[in-house]
Amino acid sequence: MLKILIPVDGSDHSQRAVKQVLDLAASGAALEIFLINVQLPIASGHARMFVTQDDVDAYHREEGLAALAGARALLDGAGLPCTHHIAVGRVAETIIRFARERGVDKIVMGTHGRGGLLEVLMGSVAREVLRDATVPVLLVK
Repeated sequence: MLKILIPVDGSDHSQRAVKQVLDLAASGAALEIFLINVQLPIASGHARMFVTQDDVDAYHREEGLAALAGARALLDGAGLPCTHHIAVGRVAETIIRFARERGVDKIVMGTHGRGGLLEVLMGSVAREVLRDATVPVLLVK
């Protein structure tokens, strides 16, 4: 069974990555599919003085589930089970660590997610995953 990790941020690009995995499944490949959404940590300091850790956790959970919803719907619609995960941390680093810990065989991800200023500030997540992952990475446009 091929273990596939699909990082999902709710963008059209991550949806296309899910569709690529659907095509792979349609070819008869036996797959174990993991979806992961990585939330950026909320900076400490003044903002954290006004919210509890439970509030922060609830926010990450809510945002993560919203980002995962489209991908889960596509997989559910195709009758493909998946396991979804929400993590908090540096995005590329978290994806790579998750893949290693779960023994993933391949990462399938979109080439652009949020884009714009966030991508300029953070660098390209796809580029970093491609450079540092120890398993094959399929980038989907």
